[in-house]
Amino acid sequence: MFRGKIFVLALFSVYFLSSAAEKKTSGINTSFTGIFAFGDSVLDTGNNNFLLTFLKGNYWPYGWNFDYKIPTGRFGNGRVFTDIIAEGLGIKRLVPAYSKIRRVDSDNLKTGVCFASGGSGIDNLTSKTLRVLSTGDQIQDFKDYLKKLRKVVKSKKKVKEIISNAVFLISEGNNDIGYFTAPALLRLQSTDTYTSRMVFWSRKFIKDLYDLGARKFAVMGVMPVGCLPLHRFLFGGVFGWCNFLLNKVSKDFNSKLQKGLISYAVEYDFRGAKFVYVDIYGSLMDLINHPKAYGFTEAEKACCCMPNAIIPCFNADKHVFYDFAHPSQRAYEVISKPLVYQIAKGLA
Repeated sequence: MFRGKIFVLALFSVYFLSSAAEKKTSGINTSFTGIFAFGDSVLDTGNNNFLLTFLKGNYWPYGWNFDYKIPTGRFGNGRVFTDIIAEGLGIKRLVPAYSKIRRVDSDNLKTGVCFASGGSGIDNLTSKTLRVLSTGDQIQDFKDYLKKLRKVVKSKKKVKEIISNAVFLISEGNNDIGYFTAPALLRLQSTDTYTSRMVFWSRKFIKDLYDLGARKFAVMGVMPVGCLPLHRFLFGGVFGWCNFLLNKVSKDFNSKLQKGLISYAVEYDFRGAKFVYVDIYGSLMDLINHPKAYGFTEAEKACCCMPNAIIPCFNADKHVFYDFAHPSQRAYEVISKPLVYQIAKGLA
């Protein structure tokens, strides 16, 4: 009997030590209290469902690979980048949209929600044109969320702890550069001047969140907008060429944003904050340029929702893009693996 107990204890010790070693070597920080997503459709988990806009993802064929094949408002065939990053960081599998907050239990409320809105831009002109939530609207929703959180937690200290140790995931700029509008032209500015203003607006948005308690920022660059199926179709026609001009503007904004984040980290106005630049441009371009290496067979055409893809494809997992502008769930899963590690390490 005594020997049996020693054997069990020995096995338990080996398991415990190996698990601890695995967590240590993996480099993944599991101490984040939650995740909050802001920005556009890359992160939106259903906030547009109740808005008077044509930009919605709550109908078929969206959600085809989601749980029970239910469209939730996510712009894709399943989970979106917000959900996948949250799971990768060990927070939770699904991040609810703030617009559905009444259905969210208190435990879910404390681990974060999504404020992003499909079609939103860092430029208010973009958001107003597409009748979606602007950055200002999302800040206001976050303030409203904080009031709800205080009622649930009933401790200012605990609320501060939750917010300061949560990951703030931000994706802005895709729509400003070329999804649906051309605000730079409407403002009669050069693209260089406009991308500089975009970075300025991004800083203000981040500062607003910082003033409300945010300290850990994972800020995404824009995607290779010129290689999205919509712009391939409009620019390249039957040849499917990428719009190199839009890609040039995308890279220009990303470069300025990345430099900005490096400078914010040492600014007095952002003391105590940490920043990670999330390179979704390079990650997606790798899939686009080498689809077969990752198990994809189609990197140019969308799986659905395009004139050349009216009938949804049979297997979305083989497509890098699900619709005119959004990666498939599997594409998000593939690119998220190194990005999760980068975020965890940079914000630890």
